[in-house]
Amino acid sequence: MVLPRLERMSKAIKAKRMSKVAHGRLAKALVLRGSKEKTKSGLTRDGLMRNKRGKVVSKRASAHGHQIYKNIAGWIEAVREARQVLHTQGFVAINGKTLHGKALYLKAKSILEERRSRASSSSDPVGRVGA
Repeated sequence: MVLPRLERMSKAIKAKRMSKVAHGRLAKALVLRGSKEKTKSGLTRDGLMRNKRGKVVSKRASAHGHQIYKNIAGWIEAVREARQVLHTQGFVAINGKTLHGKALYLKAKSILEERRSRASSSSDPVGRVGA
């Protein structure tokens, strides 16, 4: 005679521990929102901000970008002005193969040199105008 088999009591399943670390494409957004504590690289909420487009970025990286941009701000302004003077519309490769591109480069360069000479006479050692 076979005795009926007694079933064991199954243990209650523990709830999985939720990770405090955000992973993936929206990791910084999750941290800024407060859903997660930090990103995989260790950025916490106080190290994050939204840029002018609304993207969540690191405060340090954003500040570094602003600092680096100051190095080329003068050239960008000169190119903008040169494009206006030469009535440039659309894409033109600066100092590219076309005559218009060569002219644009030379005009921007002359504008930049003119600004630098004006700025150096007014005691600005770097020669950045409008930066």
